[in-house]
This record gives sequence, structure tokens and C-alpha cells, in this order.
Amino acid sequence: MTNNLEETVRIYTGSDILAEALVGRLKDAGITPILRDDQQSAVMFGSGNKFDDQVRIFVRKDELATAQPIVDAYRNEIDKEKD
Repeated sequence: MTNNLEETVRIYTGSDILAEALVGRLKDAGITPILRDDQQSAVMFGSGNKFDDQVRIFVRKDELATAQPIVDAYRNEIDKEKD
């Protein structure tokens, strides 16, 4: 088993608008998230495929303990807005 602090964990998958808002909150907390947008990549490389709700946010494993409460609070807010 490796103790590599650069390993990442996916903490969110969803729309790009909601992902951007979460990225902002994580950055405000001093976390540097990695945003993976397969739809944007497909457009850039000409494949033309559409990947709905495939924006993913990753954080380093050593930042997960700080990031998880932020993600949980954000998801709760989103769920309340849907009701």
C-alpha cells in the first residue's frame, strides 16, 4: 500500500454549474480541487460526444477530511432548493 499524498478521490459528479460553485467553496477553504469535464474535452478534441452531468471534482486524499464537510453542506443546500 502506498502513502502517496498526490492520490486523489472523486468527491462530486454533476452539472458544470453546480460543480463550479463547489469548486469556489473548496478554494475558499484552501483546497485545490481538480475539475474534470469530459464534455469540454470532447469538444476540444473534436469527438463531438456529449457527456451529460459528467463534470467530476477530485481532491487529494490528504485534503479529503477538510473537503468532505464542505461537500456535504453543499449537497444539503442543493437538496433543499429542489424541494
